[in-house]
Amino acid sequence: MNCRPGCAACCIAPSITSPIPGMPHGKPAGVPCVQLDRERRCQLFGRPERPAVCAGLQPSPDMCGNSRKDALLWLAQLEHATRPAPAA
Repeated sequence: MNCRPGCAACCIAPSITSPIPGMPHGKPAGVPCVQLDRERRCQLFGRPERPAVCAGLQPSPDMCGNSRKDALLWLAQLEHATRPAPAA
């Protein structure tokens, strides 16, 4: 499956804990990656600086849904479901 042009849901919805050029501490969920260009394309795509989590996330019908809104919602729900429990 190919990415939907201009979507970038996977570069916005999930948190990333590894360093990203321009975001040395990663990024929180819901915050666009600084490596997105004006057309919402990843400037690190195919480069070694791209975080492994990004390279491992592949588009799929379940994740992408029928729209960018569907993808943002699905990824936000995944982020919530996989969030570590608060320390006691």
